[in-house]
Amino acid sequence: MSRPPSSPGPAAALEEQYYILASSDLPPRRDLVLKHNDTFALFDIFGDIDAQHRSGEGLYHGGTRYLSCLKLKLANGRPLLLSSAVRRDNVLLSADLTNPDVYFEGRVRIPRGSLHLYRSQFLFDQRLFLRLRLRNYSPEATEVSLLLEFAADYADIFEVRGSKRARRGAIRRPEVREGEIVLGYDGLDGVRRQTRIQSGAPPQATAAGSMQFLLRFAPGQEQAVELTLGCEAGGKRGVAVGYGKALAEATRVAESCDRLTLSIRTSDELFNRWLDRSRMDLNMLLTSEPQGFYPYAGVPWFATPFGRDGIIAALECLWTSPAIARGVLGYLSATQAREISPEQDAEPGKILHEARGGEMAALGEHPFQRYYGSVDATPLYLILAGEYLRRTGEVDFIKSIQPNLDRAVEWIDRYGDSNGDGFVDYSRKSGHGLAQQGWKDSQDAIYHADGSLAEPPVALCEVQGYVYAARLEYAAIAAVLGDHATAQRSIREAEALRARFEESFWCGDLGVYAIALDGRGRKCAVRTSNAGQCLFSGIASAERAAVLAESLLGDRFYSGWGIRTVADCEPRYNPMSYHNGSVWPHDNALIAAGLARYRWTERAAAILTGLFEAAIHFEFDRLPELFCGFHRRPGKGPTSYPVACSPQAWSAASAFSLLQSCMGMTIDALKRRVTFVRPVLPANLHQIQIEGLRVGAASVDLVLFRSRDTVAVTVGRRTGNVDVMVLH
Repeated sequence: MSRPPSSPGPAAALEEQYYILASSDLPPRRDLVLKHNDTFALFDIFGDIDAQHRSGEGLYHGGTRYLSCLKLKLANGRPLLLSSAVRRDNVLLSADLTNPDVYFEGRVRIPRGSLHLYRSQFLFDQRLFLRLRLRNYSPEATEVSLLLEFAADYADIFEVRGSKRARRGAIRRPEVREGEIVLGYDGLDGVRRQTRIQSGAPPQATAAGSMQFLLRFAPGQEQAVELTLGCEAGGKRGVAVGYGKALAEATRVAESCDRLTLSIRTSDELFNRWLDRSRMDLNMLLTSEPQGFYPYAGVPWFATPFGRDGIIAALECLWTSPAIARGVLGYLSATQAREISPEQDAEPGKILHEARGGEMAALGEHPFQRYYGSVDATPLYLILAGEYLRRTGEVDFIKSIQPNLDRAVEWIDRYGDSNGDGFVDYSRKSGHGLAQQGWKDSQDAIYHADGSLAEPPVALCEVQGYVYAARLEYAAIAAVLGDHATAQRSIREAEALRARFEESFWCGDLGVYAIALDGRGRKCAVRTSNAGQCLFSGIASAERAAVLAESLLGDRFYSGWGIRTVADCEPRYNPMSYHNGSVWPHDNALIAAGLARYRWTERAAAILTGLFEAAIHFEFDRLPELFCGFHRRPGKGPTSYPVACSPQAWSAASAFSLLQSCMGMTIDALKRRVTFVRPVLPANLHQIQIEGLRVGAASVDLVLFRSRDTVAVTVGRRTGNVDVMVLH
């Protein structure tokens, strides 16, 4: 991912090639977002697009902006906004609008509020479908002009984010026919991209950048205008379909995604609303790939496959939606690196970091068409494979990707440790790639106690934990497949790594593991949340895990909303930074999962409570990619981070992971068992109902509820052979 530096300035901006600009035209409230597969759009609260004034707005497909202007005028002026929203399932954007006072020859011809305009629009199959339905509430006959203005700049998503290009392709002269406008661009990559705008009924006037409709209404009469705006590349056109049929199909697809997640209800309606929002946002970000559904990382900047993000999102919701993990494993297996490519930071067996479409990717103006510059995606891929096998018992699927798992382990053994010190590390091979290749990949994220940046190769603490867990999961897979020699060898390698890690990374005076070792083997002795993810992997000893847990939930780390990425006493701490003091929901979810691993479910519940209370302060009850790390203040909600993606897959999925951690819940389909270890409920919840939890071929309904000083679990409907155990 492309990350901004924590301390903005000319030097920092030059060092970070893919800085996301935060200009002064950022909107005072969030855009309204729609997405379907590889197409997404950002609108203002009227449903309009105006990239000249709000630079990120637009209709995007395949990494390119196909529409930079879509403005509606009623009687030659902007209508008045009554309300607008995106439907709960994220399919349909609607806005209720009305007319302002319309003057003619010095007098009011149409009093304000005479016309109701209901605007609805959605994305499906590379098209934006738009319907404008007007009703005359005036007692008199009325005539009104409806004007739609269009423009397309065909900016690459990296241009929208701030990248400058020496050359661009050519904007084509618009093709204008009755009721149809075709905007076009001939890219330097040889691809012609077009935006085809079609009206269901012919307008009174069609020009190069507009359509005008003159509508006449009797009192109480209603009329509708429908348009489709299609994204076309390389001469490919979709099959024409009407608004109603397309909306029905888009809704059906959303419902089919929703069925991937089992039903969870609690005794708190606000909490249910948050879970529903998280589920719907995750559904919207799911994109159909040949291997199954893949959760795109986030809108707008990361609406594309990311290895690390997809894996972590899949892990977070594995207990509720295992089909997502299968899609992620399938896609990442298919895109696994097969050869050495320094420009892509690729080596055989390495798992994809990022895949991008668009003109700049095709021309190699950045390395992200297929880029492998993440040090952690490969061990995380192995962790997900092991967890998926345990969760589902699908041995045949794991057998089908076994060669990929073997190659991932070979990458760890052969390429992962570049300096031979026994730890997996990274250093950029590509001159255009990312300097930092862990999840904190902004330029200034990895540093020493004096604030100086770590020299490569860098060995991150959480990555050693991932490798430790990956070796154990690989051993578990090998044992299930009957290869006990490989299983025993992998366990020995994991334990040897654990011993080296404890000796080299622990900072007793700080109560945490060092964030990293630099290229000279020196500890980066800084208090960071990275250390907390060592609980998630289980590499931390029980004694040091207890000290670390105390540190993470102390005032230096815990803001009241969540655990900060950096403690507030560190030299580069900045609560408004991207990685040096902000709060990331997915990071907190992984730490909470680690606390549950060590049986501290009550501490996991404290993290869930903070993030839930943060979520309900954000628009749509939606946890963004991150938010600022300021201390919680009475009567004030969390502080937004200005260019955070929202929705973001691993933030949406964190709700399910946090709930699982509180319940201390594990599912083992191979043993046909659901286990709850020291389950707790947050203070606002008295009951959780789980319906249709599938465990292999079996299914079970469960209810967790308070019973005096403990949490009890009852089994409702059960089909097939599955045991439920509760350990206090």
